[in-house]
Amino acid sequence: MKQLALVVFMALLVAGCDTNAVYKEYTDIEDGKWYIKNTPSFTFDIKDASIPYNIYYNLRNSLSYGYYNLYLTRYLRDSTGKELESRLDELILMDPKTGKPNGDGIGDIFDHKFLMKRNYRFPKPGQYTMQIRQYMRQDPLLNVLSVGITVEKAGAPN
Repeated sequence: MKQLALVVFMALLVAGCDTNAVYKEYTDIEDGKWYIKNTPSFTFDIKDASIPYNIYYNLRNSLSYGYYNLYLTRYLRDSTGKELESRLDELILMDPKTGKPNGDGIGDIFDHKFLMKRNYRFPKPGQYTMQIRQYMRQDPLLNVLSVGITVEKAGAPN
């Protein structure tokens, strides 16, 4: 019971630090097996298109993850479903030479926050969807526990 209370407290503490976040969401990867067909989708509202936003990947993996990197393809769509962009990104989860994990870890679980887009200006206010697909070509990709995004107002203090 004490452990659960500690986890809830830590989650609230971390969530309270994102005061400039307008959206933050994770999708858990069932059994840590990320199938290529599994493309988590995140839908969020942009109320003010006159200001820039930073968009981040959020990723949680175990130390048993078999690679130092992770390739992801992202798709950004507007409320009509029109694709505004798609792009392949490489996230570096561990030092390629030493194997030392990047990110913040507790035990063998590590959390990462990678900048996806800096100072992005959405075309207009409205609803947008970001879809993420693993592109490692291992199916399923093992030991990825959750993936998500954060959308923050750029230039706001953390």
